[in-house]
Amino acid sequence: MDDTNSLIEQRKAKLAALNAKGLNPFMNKFTTDIECGVARAKFEAGELAEGAPVALAGRITAHRDMGKSQFMDLKDTSGRVQIYAQKNALGEEQFDIFKHLDMGDFIGVKGTMFRTKTGEPSVKVDSFTIVGKSLRPPPTGWHGLADTEIRYRQRYLDLIASDDVKSTFLKRSAITHEIRQFFHGRGYVEVETPAMQAIPGGAAAAPFKTFHNALGCEFYLRIALELYHKRLLVGGINKLFEIGKNFRNEGLSRRHNPEFTMLEAYEAFGDYATMMETVESLIKHLAQKVLGTLVIDHKTPEGQVYKTIDLTHWKRARYKDLVREKVAEKTEGKIKDWFALTPAERRHAAIEDLKMEGEIATGYEDFEVTGAVFEKLVEPTLIQPTFVTHLPKELVPLAKLSPDDPTTVEVFECCINGQEISPGYTEQNDPIVQRATLEHQAGGEQQKLDDDFLVALEHGMPPAGGIGIGIDRLCMMLLGQESIRDVILFPQMKPRAS
Repeated sequence: MDDTNSLIEQRKAKLAALNAKGLNPFMNKFTTDIECGVARAKFEAGELAEGAPVALAGRITAHRDMGKSQFMDLKDTSGRVQIYAQKNALGEEQFDIFKHLDMGDFIGVKGTMFRTKTGEPSVKVDSFTIVGKSLRPPPTGWHGLADTEIRYRQRYLDLIASDDVKSTFLKRSAITHEIRQFFHGRGYVEVETPAMQAIPGGAAAAPFKTFHNALGCEFYLRIALELYHKRLLVGGINKLFEIGKNFRNEGLSRRHNPEFTMLEAYEAFGDYATMMETVESLIKHLAQKVLGTLVIDHKTPEGQVYKTIDLTHWKRARYKDLVREKVAEKTEGKIKDWFALTPAERRHAAIEDLKMEGEIATGYEDFEVTGAVFEKLVEPTLIQPTFVTHLPKELVPLAKLSPDDPTTVEVFECCINGQEISPGYTEQNDPIVQRATLEHQAGGEQQKLDDDFLVALEHGMPPAGGIGIGIDRLCMMLLGQESIRDVILFPQMKPRAS
């Protein structure tokens, strides 16, 4: 029997001993009047007086047996507080229960606040109740798990073991809350649209497929929110947003998870410039409200700053200019103007001069070759907030052409931390043009065309600006995390072999 199984058997024996005493260590309820960390903080601040009565509950994370007295740390979401129990105060029968407690158990305590001789804010126990027995030992140590397999597969252990991990996810929750506050404050309406769709649209991505038994047909998990939002613009909801899950049946990486959270927002009578202001204002609002600063330090586990993102300065640059500059730099001036080359010359230069053979697929069209150059050479360098504007029209068939350059569309990509955080466009509202571009994208496969959406546009859609923000990537940037798995509570993983 290994050590873990041995410890489980010991804990089960303690459970049996408690049951034999007529105690139920799995209570239905324990009424508290304050959280552990709050009690400690308020006592330190003088908001709770010496001798103030409290009722609190938490998990045992430290236990010091002093014979006729016991010290324990109780911890909940708000933090920890020390409790102090004396045999004389509790009586022998209740005090004897301490020998049946283990690290990781939950107990409820009633007592009074006081300060120990060493100055530690504590609770003097008048009575206590076991409310949740832990039958498995906690993670080794309470300062983080090194095994990433356990961290992601058993996130609850990661949360138990690391205050920093728990803080990341509490801040993520606060970010989502503040997103809603921001848009409600600007008069936007929050909406909910279908996650199962007969035709997955709004982006070019591989969908997950399912089957609807009652309707007798295939459905797809959505890859984007966009097309239903535009139906709502047609219907007269002029400012709307949604926070929802999207699903793309594609690879996993440090920046990609097949199930991810998106914010999309649309404003009638606005354009891409309107939405640039919205994105900048939103991200500044989130940083200030949740973090209290517009300067974000990314740190190593040892606390060393290795990257600083300054949200007080936002740059704007055209896509073609950034590509042109980076190619000239990488080729040491050999290629002065990437866009003066022919498509064949661009493909050759990407493979030979820029050493990107692995990134250029055989069937790539010319705009895809340039897109690969941007993603490989330009985007990773955009650490500080940058709006990359006027993208090639082929990349975004749902946007309007730029009046000054009809090879591009009125689109931006907001790049921060070396990755795209948010795209935004001036939305296409001409149903004839929209049908033509979507038919071209579908390549003649009519079943891929969302005709219901195009019919909606024919009823008239106002001019509008729209944005999408990947909340997972946004949280990575704001919270200093380099892997998307560290901001998703339960990232996708291959099931364990049975």
